[in-house]
Amino acid sequence: MMSNYGNRLTQGQFSFLPELSDAQIKAQIEYALKNGWAVNVEYTDDPHPRNTYWEMFGMPMFDLKDPAGAMVEIDACRKTFPTHYVRVTAFDSGRGWESPRMSFIVNRPVEEPGFRLDRQEVDGRKIRYTVHAYAADKPAGERY
Repeated sequence: MMSNYGNRLTQGQFSFLPELSDAQIKAQIEYALKNGWAVNVEYTDDPHPRNTYWEMFGMPMFDLKDPAGAMVEIDACRKTFPTHYVRVTAFDSGRGWESPRMSFIVNRPVEEPGFRLDRQEVDGRKIRYTVHAYAADKPAGERY
């Protein structure tokens, strides 16, 4: 049975596993490139599950052939935003797909504040639930 290591954010592939090493990240990028997928690096300080559009770091690497190029971008993003979440996304531009085929987190803040579930009672005894990211309690740029 898998477990959530330390109650971490679980978005993308491998999120229930321990952190990937750089060698494992490079192997995943190599797999994406062998499939002809474009790789890009993204970052955010607001990891809400519905926040699917993170900030892009650099340009998408459509013509990349060597995973070392993506690793350089990942390292640069980690150094620029050491307290943010950083993820790698592989985009398949093939007809009929035209969407991300893989996405995984490669950097996390040291302390992940987590989420709370807000309950709101509405008409007809209905209950609505909302996920609230504790990170969003502070303004952007001051969250970690």
